[in-house]
Amino acid sequence: MTDIRLRVGTRIKELRNQLKISQEQLSFKAELDRTYINSVEAGKRNISVIALEKIILALETNYSIFFDDKNFKDEN
Repeated sequence: MTDIRLRVGTRIKELRNQLKISQEQLSFKAELDRTYINSVEAGKRNISVIALEKIILALETNYSIFFDDKNFKDEN
């Protein structure tokens, strides 16, 4: 099973690319540092639920849509 940090990071990157915004633009909208966004997308950061909520809102989506994705389906 893929590490949850990598799955969350991959999903953030997918949604960010769909919006056609840069990591810098996302960081501005989410009020988080750009290097933080980079490390989250790379799966190197254990993201807090507060930061995740900021990112989800900045991506103009919600928890239900964010987690209703192939990245979070059981791999069994």
